[in-house]
Amino acid sequence: MTVREAIAAAAQRLAANPALSASAARDAELLLLNELSITRASLLAHPDRELTPPEQLRYKASLTRRLANEPIQYILGQQEFYGLPLHVTPAVLIPRPETEHLVETVLHRSPKDQPLRILDIGTGSGAIAIALATHLPQAQITAVDLSPAALAIAQENAQTHAVSQRIRLLQSDLLSAVAGERFDVIVSNPPYIPAADRASLHPEVRDYEPEQALFAGQAGLDIYQRLIPVAYDALVPGGLLALEIGCGQREAIADLLSGWHGVSFVDDLQGIPRVAIATRPD
Repeated sequence: MTVREAIAAAAQRLAANPALSASAARDAELLLLNELSITRASLLAHPDRELTPPEQLRYKASLTRRLANEPIQYILGQQEFYGLPLHVTPAVLIPRPETEHLVETVLHRSPKDQPLRILDIGTGSGAIAIALATHLPQAQITAVDLSPAALAIAQENAQTHAVSQRIRLLQSDLLSAVAGERFDVIVSNPPYIPAADRASLHPEVRDYEPEQALFAGQAGLDIYQRLIPVAYDALVPGGLLALEIGCGQREAIADLLSGWHGVSFVDDLQGIPRVAIATRPD
């Protein structure tokens, strides 16, 4: 079987799954590139190259995982975020493009030449912390997560991008491990999906991504209700709080931020309020 034939056959099988049809051709190609450890340019230059039996077996195994709705990012072990390739496993939430708006919002409000103290709550793969450390060279970042497995992935990614010396990783339930410390910026992409929405989620998300990184009670607000009060106490006067929020949560988050200054929201590219920002009063 040639490269061309293998991709065509795989794409046809993927397209037969309604949940995967939109990305069938792309996924078929990415899976083969990964198994062969070649570039797309090499693939295009040699479409009639014969696959060896071991290569065919490995490709079939990857295809089987994808046909079972496993996210392709977990199969490939990688996801790009804010221009940075990150290692991902089922221990961490797959970084989303929507979260890049959160990073952009913090960067827009953070001077690059100041030694800011930043806290990233629920760091997962380290995506937010690493992106901020990369673009704020004077910042010192503390990144916390409840999951030791997630922290191990974040440490690996921080080392890959040469920012591990400026990112302190701690196992923590919200701010429990940094009690008494003060920060200039607190940022978080917490779980915010209502438990009632579980059944309607894409099987890629519902069946494979870590549950503790997705769901937050019946209304999806449980973590915000715990986080916002303790974040207030942990920020310096005038400090910035930036949170990713879910669809339809703007009003509830605005209520939780009553008493803060400068409460505002940033829309994503679909016009959905995606980031909530506020500052602690002086």
